[in-house]
Amino acid sequence: MKVLVFGGAGFLGSYVVDELVNRGYEVAVFDLRDSLYANGDARTIVGSILDEDSVRAAVAGQDAVYNFAGLADLNDSIDKPVETVQLNVMGNLNILEACRHEKVNRFIYASSLYVFSHKGAFYGASKKSSELIVEQYGQQYDLGYTVIRYGSVYGERGDANNRIYRILRQALTEGKITFPGDGSEEREYIHGRDAAKLSTDVLESDKYLKQNVILTGIERFKYTDLLSFIKEMMNDEIDIEMLGQDYKGHYVLTPYSFTPSIGVKLVNNPSIDFGQGLLECINQVFNELQEEGVLDGTPVPAEYSE
Repeated sequence: MKVLVFGGAGFLGSYVVDELVNRGYEVAVFDLRDSLYANGDARTIVGSILDEDSVRAAVAGQDAVYNFAGLADLNDSIDKPVETVQLNVMGNLNILEACRHEKVNRFIYASSLYVFSHKGAFYGASKKSSELIVEQYGQQYDLGYTVIRYGSVYGERGDANNRIYRILRQALTEGKITFPGDGSEEREYIHGRDAAKLSTDVLESDKYLKQNVILTGIERFKYTDLLSFIKEMMNDEIDIEMLGQDYKGHYVLTPYSFTPSIGVKLVNNPSIDFGQGLLECINQVFNELQEEGVLDGTPVPAEYSE
């Protein structure tokens, strides 16, 4: 089976590309840039999802398409409403149109738990809009789709768009973590590799056709506990400051504030232990900072060295 992954050079998309390749699929990646995690068995196409001709050409001949492309940072969307809608709604629409005309069998859309919430700023609104459009393509053109609503994903491939990455980078560079909220906020974190396995399972089962799937972790953390956990892993050598502000656009305990179409929740069993996954993230951010010259000559503390 030929599978095309839009946004396959990004954080979550690159994990899915690896999982697809490992399972024997013929994989192509469509993104604005070459992947930092380029898999030699996956073909790369550099382009924009706003370019209809490029999208149509890439989709031609594919059996299945994933869409992870677009603006992924909720905070960015607050200041970039037009760009958010262009990328997350119109870009996705370009992909859907290409899938319709090229008669693609399966389309898997990467959505968010923020579709359940009045929070989420323009990012959440763009995901809600695209979900409705995807469902219409399923009804009007019999497109075999699945919507995956991702929760809080983390992993060593995170970047400035990922909260765990931002927390770890500040801890390593400034010796402190400044958190906007009061620490009562809770999240269920899932590692990118676990999310990729489940995202590929969705492709391989017809029971998820024209379904909405919720994909989160099995470990739930308050941020007071999460940040204390990180502090202890880093030898208690960092300070934690809770600002107690209203974290604009973000939910506190739950994303559920209204009821769209119901989703089936998937969890990976066995899954990557959160502590081990966090340790990988710390090492990755530390190595990145050393390469940038920010932490030249600073040894990795034994407690979180590989």
